[in-house]
Amino acid sequence: MIYSHKQIAWAILLLLSWIFSFTLLAVYLIGPITGLLIFSGFVVLVAFLFHGMTVTVKDNTIKWGFAFGWFGQTLPLSEVVSYQAVENSWRHGIGLRISHDGFVYSAHGFKAVELVLQDETKIRLGTNDQAGLIAALDKQKK
Repeated sequence: MIYSHKQIAWAILLLLSWIFSFTLLAVYLIGPITGLLIFSGFVVLVAFLFHGMTVTVKDNTIKWGFAFGWFGQTLPLSEVVSYQAVENSWRHGIGLRISHDGFVYSAHGFKAVELVLQDETKIRLGTNDQAGLIAALDKQKK
């Protein structure tokens, strides 16, 4: 069985669109200054890199990453000791970060699946399909 689910990062895209609109307004009002154009390009690049996150479970591995698998990881399921559905708080944020209780990879929303690894590292994978991801992990772990 192969499980693959992509969650679109609506909050990130909305925030970056808002920032980009102000840079376009600045370019319109004061002209195409090099710094503004570079900043606009940077905002577009960040939107491209973090537009969504995909989680895939297949061949006894779990893989996740933003955009085209960048800024993610692939782990053999043998390294995963346990997993459970969790609810992230606002402190976990969105994107890729280290939080007070482990690593967080999240595109949008507060629902996640927390993986606990053999070395006791905790990784939270944001998803709007907790039940599907846990079912896929259950099938692969058997």
